[in-house]
Amino acid sequence: MCLILFAFDPAAEYPLIVLANRDEWHERPTMPAGPWEEYPHVVAGRDLEKGGTWMGITSDGRFAAVTNYRGPADMQAGERTRGELTVDFLAGRDNVPSYLDRVLSRSSAYAGFNLLVFDGTQMGYLSNRADDGIRFVSAGIHGISNAFLDSDWPKVSDGKKDLRALLETGAPDASWLSIMRETRRPPDSLLPNTGIGLERERALSPRCIQLPTYGTRCSSFVSIRRDGRIEFEERTLTPEGHNGNTVRLVLGNSDSSGR
Repeated sequence: MCLILFAFDPAAEYPLIVLANRDEWHERPTMPAGPWEEYPHVVAGRDLEKGGTWMGITSDGRFAAVTNYRGPADMQAGERTRGELTVDFLAGRDNVPSYLDRVLSRSSAYAGFNLLVFDGTQMGYLSNRADDGIRFVSAGIHGISNAFLDSDWPKVSDGKKDLRALLETGAPDASWLSIMRETRRPPDSLLPNTGIGLERERALSPRCIQLPTYGTRCSSFVSIRRDGRIEFEERTLTPEGHNGNTVRLVLGNSDSSGR
């Protein structure tokens, strides 16, 4: 994932609402979201190159997502794939503190990452490029791209404002993904300096990236209601930015479809 906007409040009717874009090379083989054969309770897309996932949900309300940390030192792959961090949490039963403790102990084996995990009660965050270790996410509206949680990148700060406005309109639904299709590039003065050069900063600055060989491959919506109902939708995008396959699932309910 390269942009995740989410509202977290364990006391709310919807403890977790997520809007996310996955940015990746167009040539990297990917399986659309669905239940995994070896873990039927896990719903996630699959990276067919390394076998992991960028984001997933389980039928009992566990959630995990990972983004890459952008920096010149992180252009090379680590010893282990970051996509396994999400799979291990979704397939397991560890609570947030114990799982993140385990990840922290081996975090140097990975290229830079930002990891979000939710066990139904707590939400935690860990980056192996931050100095403050494990963080427990507070109730509120948050965002993360390829820097630390709630870093002031335009796609994050503006996206959080748009999500806040949507929350005032009523119950969440997948139509909210419209805010993830924003292709506008912010002014140069607002761009981060991650060491990749101004032209690349510009190209990667929109919420929805559309480049010939790299870009936003899919947008995903997740809502977890307090009574346990989970809605999931994944919309794939073509390299030209057109709509591709859509997967819709309601977990804990027989009403599910894909088209």
